[in-house]
Amino acid sequence: MARTGVLEETDKEAAMEIKKQLGKLVKEIVEEEDYRVETADEAIRALSSLKNLQRSTKSLSFKLGVLDVPQEFRCPISGELMTDPVVLATGQTYDRPFIQRLLNEGSRTCPQTKQVLAHTILTPNNLVQEMISQWCKEHGIESPKPVQDTGEEVVTNADRNYLNALLNKTSSSSLADQKEAAKELRLLTKRSSSFRALFGESAEIIPQLLSPLSQGQVATHPDLQEDLITTLLNLSIHDNNKRLVAENPLVIPLLIDSLISGTIQTKSNAAATFFTLSAIDSSKIVIGTSGALKPLIDLLHEGHPLAMKDVATAIFRLCTDLENRGRAVNAGVVWVILNKIMDGVLVAELLAILAIISTNQKAIQEMCELGAVSCLIRIIRESDCERDKENCIVILYNICFSGRSKLKEIKDEEMANGTFSRLAQSGTSRAKRKAIGILERLNKTGSVTHSA
Repeated sequence: MARTGVLEETDKEAAMEIKKQLGKLVKEIVEEEDYRVETADEAIRALSSLKNLQRSTKSLSFKLGVLDVPQEFRCPISGELMTDPVVLATGQTYDRPFIQRLLNEGSRTCPQTKQVLAHTILTPNNLVQEMISQWCKEHGIESPKPVQDTGEEVVTNADRNYLNALLNKTSSSSLADQKEAAKELRLLTKRSSSFRALFGESAEIIPQLLSPLSQGQVATHPDLQEDLITTLLNLSIHDNNKRLVAENPLVIPLLIDSLISGTIQTKSNAAATFFTLSAIDSSKIVIGTSGALKPLIDLLHEGHPLAMKDVATAIFRLCTDLENRGRAVNAGVVWVILNKIMDGVLVAELLAILAIISTNQKAIQEMCELGAVSCLIRIIRESDCERDKENCIVILYNICFSGRSKLKEIKDEEMANGTFSRLAQSGTSRAKRKAIGILERLNKTGSVTHSA
C-alpha cells in the first residue's frame, strides 16, 4: 500500500505542473489580442495530458483493488466499485452516475431484469454504501467519492403516473391502501427532490394528499396522520412548494390539529413544517393569525425532547414578524420560556426567542415580574457561550430603556462585579454596543459610577 501512496503522490505532482503550465498558456491567450497559434496548440496538448493523467489515475485506483472487490460492491453497468449506490424501482442496486446516465438517455427498463420501470426515482442504498466504506477501511483503501455532477434528476410521465396512482390510493375507501400510499409518499418525498417538485405542478395534489385527514381520521389513525404530515414537511422543504402548501386552506388547520393530537413525531414534524413555511413573510402572517402560536407554545411547555428544538425554531421564525410577537406574548410564551431557561433546557434557542420579543412592552413587564433580570445576569457571568451572553445583554438593554424599575438591580450587579463593563470590552460587537448603552443609561440617571 505504501507503493500506491507514492504513485498517487507522483501523479498529483505531475498534475500540478501541467496545471501551472496550462494556466500560463490560457492567461496568454485571454490577455493578448494577437496570441500565437502555437500557444493554443500547446494549451490543447497540456489539457490532453491532464486528461490522460486523470484517466490513468482512475484506472490505477481500480486495478489496485479489482481482484479483491466483492461482486456485490461493483456496479452492474460499469463493473467498477460503486461510489454512490442507489436502488432502482425494480430493487436492483447501481452506481448513481451510470444508471442516471441511462435514464437521461431515455432508458425506462432495468438493465438487469429488463423490467419496465414503474418510476425513475433513485433511492440511496445506505446499507451498501456503509458496507463499501467498511470494506475500503479494512483494506486500507480510501473510500470512493461520489460523483457530484450527474445532471438534473429526470422527471418522467412514469413518475407522474406513479404519483397519481399513490394519490388515488390515499383517496380510496380502503384504509390499508391509504396507509400503504402514505408511507410510500413519505419515503419518496424525503429521498427525491424531483418527486417533491412534482407536487407543484397542480394545486389539486395537496387536497388529494390530505383527503384521509380531512375525513376526520386525524385522531383515529395516528400512523396515517404521521406519514401524511411528514410528507407535508418534506414537500415544504422544496422552495417552489412553500407558498403552494401554506396557502392551501386545508394545511394550516391540519397542522394545528397535529400539534395538539398525534404521535410526538407528528407533533415535531408539524412544528418543523411551520418553520419551513414561515420562510415566506406572507406565510408568517397567515400562520400567526390562524392561532398556531398557542399550540406551539403549549407543546414547548410540554417539553418533550424530540419536539423541543423544532418547536423553538418555529416560534423564533414566526416572531420575526412584529404582530406575531404580540400574539406569542399573549399566548404565554414569556412564562414558558423563562421556566425552561431556569431549568437549563434549550437555553441558546430560547434566549434567542426572548431577545426578539423583548421589544414588546408586555413581554418586558412579564420578564421583570418573573425574575428574568437576575437569571439573565447569572447567564452572562457563568456562560461560556458568547451568543447566549449577547442575547442576554440585548434583553437587559431593552429592559433598561423601557423604564427605571430594574435599574437598581442592574446597577448593583455592575458595582459589585463589573459585569457590563467586562462585556463592553470582551463581548461580541453587538454585545459590546448594548453593554455600553446600558452603562451610559446608568450614568445618565446617576445610578452608577463604576467604569471599566
